[in-house]
Amino acid sequence: MNFLANENFPFDAVEALRKDGHDVAWIRVDSPGISDPEVLSRAQAEKRILLTFDKDFGELAFRSKLPATTGIILFRIKAPSGTVVAEKVARVIAMRDDWYGHFSVIEDDKIRMRVLKN
Repeated sequence: MNFLANENFPFDAVEALRKDGHDVAWIRVDSPGISDPEVLSRAQAEKRILLTFDKDFGELAFRSKLPATTGIILFRIKAPSGTVVAEKVARVIAMRDDWYGHFSVIEDDKIRMRVLKN
């Protein structure tokens, strides 16, 4: 899958997903400091699923009417270290293949998904 890791996404998690064969672009390296709407526009233009810890993307996603060719995964997990985050992220991403077209919230004990409507 193609992902766009937000600036707040840890390096360990980006690397874990790349090792699993995913194409992961990372805002922290490619475009540090761009605005949230610019991040979302990039995800949409490149047909990538946005990975973030930033809750603001929920409202932005529905207001901008993201197409089904993208998606957002918001992580709301306990993160004592980058290594722990990487393990959790890789495990959760591998559990499903229907991340596109959804706004998903990953918590320590559940996954909530809502369809993005065009």
